[in-house]
Formats: sequence, structure tokens, C-alpha cells
Amino acid sequence: MKKVLVTGGAGFIASNFLHYMVDKYPNYNFVCLDALTYAGNYNNLEPIIDKDNFKFVKGDITDIRLVDKLFKEENFNWVINFAAESHVDNSISNPSIFLTTNIIGTQILMDKSRKYEVERYHQVSTDEVYGDLPLDRPDLLFTETTPLHASSPYSSSKAGADLLVESYYRTFGLPITISRCSNNYGPYQFPEKLIPVVISKALKDELIPVYGTGKNIRDWIHVYDHNIGIDMILHHGKVGEIYNLGGRSERTNLEVVKTILKYLNKSEALINYVTDRPGHDLRYGIDCTKIENELSWLRTYNFDKGIKETIDWYTNNQNWIEDIETGNYQKTYYQRK
Repeated sequence: MKKVLVTGGAGFIASNFLHYMVDKYPNYNFVCLDALTYAGNYNNLEPIIDKDNFKFVKGDITDIRLVDKLFKEENFNWVINFAAESHVDNSISNPSIFLTTNIIGTQILMDKSRKYEVERYHQVSTDEVYGDLPLDRPDLLFTETTPLHASSPYSSSKAGADLLVESYYRTFGLPITISRCSNNYGPYQFPEKLIPVVISKALKDELIPVYGTGKNIRDWIHVYDHNIGIDMILHHGKVGEIYNLGGRSERTNLEVVKTILKYLNKSEALINYVTDRPGHDLRYGIDCTKIENELSWLRTYNFDKGIKETIDWYTNNQNWIEDIETGNYQKTYYQRK
């Protein structure tokens, strides 16, 4: 039996992680700590909210007193930090909240992990800490030893957090692991990111904004495969190590948009090219050979299968999107409390 803290658990990736883990490990107890900021959706936890081995706590990872009280009461074995401000555009307009949550919040969690002798602290990071790759060099990929070269305030804050995590391992001996993933997609993704935006707007026959020429390339991994990887790192990964998790499914943003439009039988005339994002990374490409070889991690989804299931999920869960658009989703926690 283990007691596991999952921060940011009402967000996209972490809620999917909890769905997977709570059912797979009924003898583990999971505590979800989430501040329920705009991207935290209590409705994401509906499938597990009444499970005996799950508990929700509303709170911010930067609240030192709350975090200390929680660690003292629960005696966690593992801490898995998903909590983060993650939207690049928002980091450009308001960098400070990214530094506070992504760096200071990480420091507070690790300080309490040290104080209460946690067995494993796992940091969920991103391939964006590596910067970007040229469009004309498909042979180049990010490995775990690629130097950090972040482009945005968001990725810089995540890179800073990663370096801080590594320093706690070297200086204090905190048992840590780090995973860096490529772009995730799947159910429950907040409709500000590319894929849910395209699906939602296409269903309403609204114009779909595409930055620049749409030629920027991302590597896409289904959130389910990402979370299988984290599970394997927690149980079998080596303390102090970094593991890349990629989908080996590189697509231009324009290709992704056109794939969705084709599946929904919508016209490409909905595509609306807009002014490019400042400092927009050109290409991400993940080399995940390390985790494939060392932990025998394999993907269960290719992009064609995953994107169809994802489109179908959003199409069949329009109420979930409407609750976000109207703001009703922010009332759910207080209505159920």
C-alpha cells in the first residue's frame, strides 16, 4: 500500500492519470491537491470522485501552511507534481504567475518531501525545456542529455523547476525522477489548446485560428500512453534519472487541423491564419529510446487511432465543453461540497 499525492489533479493530464491509477491500484490511496484555477476542472474527476481510495483537497501548492499540514496528516510515500501554469500565450502576457507556481510551488513541495521523508518525488515536465529544432533536420531529436534552451516564460519556468529538482537530488539526496513529454492529446483537455479548440470550433462552423503558416511541428502523444510511462517510472525507474516520453508522431499544426476537419467532414475554408506567436518554437521531436529500452515502455496509440477517439470524445461530450464556455464548471466543487 502507498499513499500518493497528485498535485494539479483536476487538470487534463493529471485527471487522466488519476482515472488510470485509482482503478489500477485499489490498495493505494490517492490524494489530489488542486487549486481549481481556470484550467482545473472538478468535473474531470467525476469518474473517481466517490472511490474509496481517492480524496480531493482544494488548495495551492504555494500555500506553505496548507501543504505542510497535508504532508503531516497524510504521510505520503510518493509525490507526483503535475501542477503547473502551462499555456504559452498566458506566460507571454503574465510571466510572474508561471514563476510562482512552476518554480516556487515545486520548491515548497520538495521541501516538504524532504521534511516528511517521501520515498519518491516525481516532476512532470515538458519537451519545451529543450527549446526547438530546425524544420529541415528531421534526424535531430531531443534526448535526456540535450541542453536546456527554453524559448518562452512558460518553458523557462519549467526548465528552472527541472534544474531545481535535480539540485535537490544532488545536494539533499531527495529521491527524484523527472519525465519530459511531448504534446499530449486526449479527453478532458481544456479547450484553449490546439486540438480541442479545432474540434470545438469546427463543430460550430467557426473560423479556426492557425498561427503563422501552420508549418510548426509537434510530436503528439496520447495522454493514456504518457500516464503509462509515468506509472512505469514510479515503479521501476531509477532515482535521479530523467525520462523522455514521446509519441513518435510528428505533425505540422496545419496537418493536425486538416486531419480533424476531414474526420468531421468540415471545409478547410474554416482555417484562418493569424499573426504568429512571439518566439514560436519551430519543431519538437522526442527521442524516447531510453525509457523504451530500460523500462520496456511501449505506446498503445498511434496518432490516427488516437485523434479519432479524441474527436469522438469531444463530439459526444459537448456538455463538458459548454460548462467551461459558460463558466458553470467552476461552480461544481462548491455545489458538491
